[in-house]
Amino acid sequence: FASAGHEVWAIDRWREHVEAMKKNGLRLEGKSGDRTVKVHATTDAKDAGACDLVVLATKAMHVAPAAESVRALLGKDTPVLSIQNGLGGPETAAGILGRERVMVGVVGGFGASMKAPGHAHHNGMELVRLGEFGGPITPRLKKVEETWSGAGFRVKVFDDIDQLVWEKLICNCAYSGPCGIMEVTIAQVMNDPDLARVSAACATEGFAVAKAKGVKLGFTDPVAYVRDFGSKIPNARPSVLLDLMAGRKSEIDVINGSIPRVGKQVGVAAPVNETITALVKAKETKLGCI
Repeated sequence: FASAGHEVWAIDRWREHVEAMKKNGLRLEGKSGDRTVKVHATTDAKDAGACDLVVLATKAMHVAPAAESVRALLGKDTPVLSIQNGLGGPETAAGILGRERVMVGVVGGFGASMKAPGHAHHNGMELVRLGEFGGPITPRLKKVEETWSGAGFRVKVFDDIDQLVWEKLICNCAYSGPCGIMEVTIAQVMNDPDLARVSAACATEGFAVAKAKGVKLGFTDPVAYVRDFGSKIPNARPSVLLDLMAGRKSEIDVINGSIPRVGKQVGVAAPVNETITALVKAKETKLGCI
């Protein structure tokens, strides 16, 4: 966005990250190249004032306080684009800010991580999916789509937010838990026969739950779909693994853990995802994650 000429404010409570961006700019390295851009950075949303678009990109467990903090950024018609892994993030944001404010974003195939304060890295540059929280596609959603595509992203808009959320969720559950438990990359899961079977089972259960829930999906073979997704970012380490490595609690409850939870509502068992979730949570306890 900054390279495309937009005024960008990065708002984060990670003070070292903010100070690094203030001093040196934000370095972005990976599939899109390696460049450093100047952005405004602060730990206090009030510094930015009213914005044309707010992107709420946090872990699921941090959506509520982040949503409260962005009130200072809202003009009369400012939309809030809620981008989280798993299920529930946009619903939490809408409960605080109002359904009419909230859009849903699902970002897949980037494999992003922070290498250091002020230094981000991404393995891929695949797809940004966007939808209105209440559907369908609106003129303001198309305007947001144009902003993202003008900044170099490949973007697709949806009438049905369940489709865009579940298509990403099925990929996440295929790799997040297995990579986290075994401390390996996506490629290592795909190339190990035993881990590949576990990954395929996670995706197949997610697909079955989605279909029972009535979600329209753009594919019929979940295993082929998640392997195609994984092949584009083979060296990525999912956020669950990155959290465990950093001693943080992960989002496993809203990723793999969401499959058995929704499965119970629609009468579909998901024992592999349930087991994977339990193993990750046991690992968090053993590592003392907070």
